[in-house]
Amino acid sequence: MAHSPLFVEKYYANGIYPYIAKFWRTILGWIPFSVGDILLFILVLLFIKTLFNLIKKRVTIKQTCINITACASVLLFFFYFNWGFNYFRQPLSKKLQFTIDTYSDKDLETLSLHLINKTNSLQADLMGIDSLKVLIPYTRTELYKMGPKGYDKLGDMYPFLKYQTPAIKSSLMSTFQSYIGVGGYLNPLTGEAHVNANGLKTNAPSTISHEMAHQIGYAAENEAEFIGFLASTQHPDSFFKYSGYKNAMLHSVFEMRRRDSVLFKKLFTHINKGVKKDLKANYDLQLRYKNPFEPYVKKGYNLFLKSNKQKHGIHSYNRMVLLLINYYAQKTGESTKEIIIEKKES
Repeated sequence: MAHSPLFVEKYYANGIYPYIAKFWRTILGWIPFSVGDILLFILVLLFIKTLFNLIKKRVTIKQTCINITACASVLLFFFYFNWGFNYFRQPLSKKLQFTIDTYSDKDLETLSLHLINKTNSLQADLMGIDSLKVLIPYTRTELYKMGPKGYDKLGDMYPFLKYQTPAIKSSLMSTFQSYIGVGGYLNPLTGEAHVNANGLKTNAPSTISHEMAHQIGYAAENEAEFIGFLASTQHPDSFFKYSGYKNAMLHSVFEMRRRDSVLFKKLFTHINKGVKKDLKANYDLQLRYKNPFEPYVKKGYNLFLKSNKQKHGIHSYNRMVLLLINYYAQKTGESTKEIIIEKKES
């Protein structure tokens, strides 16, 4: 499978997977709490019980290894059959006919300024002044119900990104997710999209849109981030738009920090005070849950991503910037890599 992306694309991603996804989301989507989280709790308890029986010598080491291997094999089968084979599908960039594979600092600066301007404009429109932090008036449940509206318009633009049968919920493990630095996740065994209920509410629309991208079969993190950006910025609600542009702006600006710290500081001065207050609130929330174990969890996830054909590992999220560069270059009709966004959109 890993070496046959066209086969996976045709027979799995666009073949049996949509039926598998619809089946699980139809059965479980209406339930107000996470069935997937409960399943994970049960699996953890069974693992603890197995270790307890081993310590108490109720079972031998050989039998314990056999039991764990058998259980892991079954879970691995269901992981890949239910969703995991999407890691090996054809890249989204080919489907969208993106051709740019590198970009300059000038490209990145132009993109960053565009996204900053979009984020600033939405923040000022929503709050009436550029110095106030954005406050979302909806409950999380309301946001979950609103999420698919962004995909309605996106599905008209790109039919293969159409979304049906919602199953979006707050995670029962939100506190645990906060400590390991996770904003949301898709349970591949149940097809439910989960959002960290402790997270900043202005991040929630972007996270919802990201996890929905996983639900429609896009496993690569950079692709899910990009599709989430498209869905949230095409959403009829301005709070969703703000969340989507803010998330993309952060990817772009912090990629610039990695490349050129001087340009990064220059870009940061263009961000509205109200947006900066939002970023500060998110930073403070991260500090509240900061712990020595989070880096090790991220290293583990990094290895997991690399083992599933995401060679950039946890840095795959930042690869979304390349997709954005391609998207705007294609949208504006620029043939060169030195794209000029503001000129075309003003």
